[in-house]
Amino acid sequence: MMIDIFEVSAADEKTLRAINNLIPQLSQSASIINEAYLCKILESDRTKLFFAQEKDKVLGMLTLVLFSIPTGTKAWVEDVVVDQSARGKGVGVTLMNHAVGVAENCGAMSVDLTSRPSREAANQLYKKLGFRTRETNVYRFKCN
Repeated sequence: MMIDIFEVSAADEKTLRAINNLIPQLSQSASIINEAYLCKILESDRTKLFFAQEKDKVLGMLTLVLFSIPTGTKAWVEDVVVDQSARGKGVGVTLMNHAVGVAENCGAMSVDLTSRPSREAANQLYKKLGFRTRETNVYRFKCN
C-alpha cells in the first residue's frame, strides 16, 4: 500500500465528502461539517488538516494544531481517524509520524493528544509510537 500524506488546502466538494465520510467513523456524536466551516479550518494559520490517500481514495485524516505560549511552542493532535476499509494497514502510523515530523519542524516542544479508553487500537498505536500517558487532569468547560 502506497500512502501519500498531504495538507488539505482546498475546500472543494470532494474534500468535504471525504471528511464527512470519516467523521461518523470517529465519533457518533460529531456532526458533519459544511463548506463554510471547512474554509474556517483551512484559513487558520495554526491548524493543519492532513489526509492520508492512496491513489484517489482518502483513507484517513488528522488535525494538527500548533500554538505558541510563553513556555514554548506546543502541538496538539485531534480527530485522527482511518477509514474502516484501511485499518490495520499502516495508515494511522503514517499520519501520526507525519504530524510529529511537522510539529518538530515547527519547533514544538511536545505533541499532545487524548484518546478515549474505548479506542483500544488507537491507544495501542500511540503507545507504540512513543506517546506516554501523562499524570494530569483533563478538564472541560462546555460552552453554550
